[in-house]
Amino acid sequence: MSLARIITRGSAILACAILLPTQAFAQAQAAAPSAIPGALDRAFGSMGGTGGQGMTLSLQLLMIMGLLTILPSLILMMTSFTRILVVLSILRQALGLQQSPPNQVLIGLSLFLSLFVMAPTLEQVSNRAIQPYSAGTINSEQAIQNAGQEFHKFMIRQTRERDLSMFAEMAKAPKFQNTADVPFSILLPAFVTSELKTAFQIGFMLFLPFLVIDLVVSSVLMSLGMMMMSPMIVSLPFKLLLFVLVDGWALLMGSLASSFG
Repeated sequence: MSLARIITRGSAILACAILLPTQAFAQAQAAAPSAIPGALDRAFGSMGGTGGQGMTLSLQLLMIMGLLTILPSLILMMTSFTRILVVLSILRQALGLQQSPPNQVLIGLSLFLSLFVMAPTLEQVSNRAIQPYSAGTINSEQAIQNAGQEFHKFMIRQTRERDLSMFAEMAKAPKFQNTADVPFSILLPAFVTSELKTAFQIGFMLFLPFLVIDLVVSSVLMSLGMMMMSPMIVSLPFKLLLFVLVDGWALLMGSLASSFG
């Protein structure tokens, strides 16, 4: 089995485990210690070598600890977080502000706006995966599959066909009959590439009005012979005034949310 498939399956298992309710976790803790190796063997048995023998418990735990380091990045890359954070960072540069708003504020704002954008998808994940698993109507493998399908639907809607075709050709994958057949190993890099491209397009449109202010201020200072004064110092108050007068934060947040359609 390829390393990409192992990472994808292991990360999906960890993501589902994090999203499961505390009731299911309490039931797992109440189980006998001897049942833990068996559960891990059932989860990772197919990743082992030939002959139907799964990996040892120590190796399984080592893989889990390693996957925990990439799980946050993997989850963030599968949501709207990337586009929002990049656009907010470009806006700060366009305004000429170096540390305001600080990085913590931008990350927090991006996270909560991502939760707002992802609310329909997360609701479907709860209805199709978390709640049935808590009720015992489906097993963990089915819950992971149902949750992955909902994230797959969101990601495929935001991915450009050109980016998807590029990574499919690089992977020498056969032609897909429908979008549901696209594997995560191809969809994930195509989705991130499309998100970055969209974020830079939005950032370019944000830069234009502030660039006009910088050019006007620079021309005025040159005509007055005030070449020693930095145009950034003079243009910054005007850019902040323009951004506040047009209610820039509300417009930006609304535009970002609606851009996911």
